[in-house]
Amino acid sequence: MPSKKALVRRPSPRLADGLVTHVEREKVDVGLATEQWEAYVEALRANGWETIEVEPADDCPDSVFVEDTVVMYRNVALITRPGAASRRPETAGVEEAVARLGCSVNWIWDPGTLDGGDVLKVGDTVYVGRGGRTNPAGVQQLRAAFEPLGARVVAVPVSKVLHLKSAVTALPDGTVIGHIPKVDRPSLFPGFLSVPEEAGAHVVLLGGGKLLMAASAPRTAELLTDLGHDVVTVDIGEFEKLEGCVTCLSVRMRELYA
Repeated sequence: MPSKKALVRRPSPRLADGLVTHVEREKVDVGLATEQWEAYVEALRANGWETIEVEPADDCPDSVFVEDTVVMYRNVALITRPGAASRRPETAGVEEAVARLGCSVNWIWDPGTLDGGDVLKVGDTVYVGRGGRTNPAGVQQLRAAFEPLGARVVAVPVSKVLHLKSAVTALPDGTVIGHIPKVDRPSLFPGFLSVPEEAGAHVVLLGGGKLLMAASAPRTAELLTDLGHDVVTVDIGEFEKLEGCVTCLSVRMRELYA
């Protein structure tokens, strides 16, 4: 049955020490970031989502990026094994949260690595970015967990950005959107729409034709509005300094059993 629950996690006081890979480090204002996170959570709630706050992980600078710790498919929660070893302690609190929600819990095991930000679901097709934080063993373990449930798992290369969903996300009709300079092989996606800004490649489907986007992509917001979408924007500038985007700040759980 459809559900609209979203896991979120409050920023760590050590957020400014978060990892950066493809960008130069900038100073992060943790106070401002917390205000932006609260506005992001409120935007989810205002659009019909029940937010569930995972226990904070104050010793883990990147823990606000909760999407990287678990991948949902139907009622199954696949607890990841992040590619950055420093992020692996983040998963314990998320595992507890999904278990409390009644999910069937699976795990990625050594030698596999998988970040949730590398997984894009379009219907029953599950695209997995390989080459950065996610390795071939992680892809294979995800395939073993989800293909018996009806998923079609497709590995795609990622070399220009941190995660697959740093490069591409998908619109409600399944069209994949991305900023061409950041996408390794757009031809791998059956329907692809180029957008004019890097941050414009990141959308969260809120339901009812609404899209949540970063305020830093106004030209893409205009483009998507012209295509008939109802765009909701939030300022997440402090998280963008750490290669974060609107997708990685929550885990949307759409198919939980009642």
